[in-house]
Amino acid sequence: QEQLVESGGGLVQAGGSLRLSCVVSGRTFINQGMGWFRQAPGKEREFVASVTWIGGRTYYSDSVKGRFTISRDNAKNTVYLQMTNLKPEDTAVYYCAAGTGGIARVEYVYWGQGTQVTVSS
Repeated sequence: QEQLVESGGGLVQAGGSLRLSCVVSGRTFINQGMGWFRQAPGKEREFVASVTWIGGRTYYSDSVKGRFTISRDNAKNTVYLQMTNLKPEDTAVYYCAAGTGGIARVEYVYWGQGTQVTVSS
């Protein structure tokens, strides 16, 4: 049984930064793409960023491109999401997921429980 545990969320002022972490346990981290999604109250869960296993290719939604950076540390079975220049509209629960590393929710099989990010104006 694969487990994904996110951490690093919190309350930050607009313009600030946060780094989210997601530790994967229960099975090998190798050969898995990793993604970050977010869900704001009353909205659908949306893609934020992802990184593939092969080639380490990264993808970003237009709303976070240039502000967020996804990375992975295979030795630590951990994927990170560095978020800078945060905006109030970034407020959401952020979820880590393991799958292909693509941009669609259906490409991910395993999900974490989420970590809350709140950006005040």
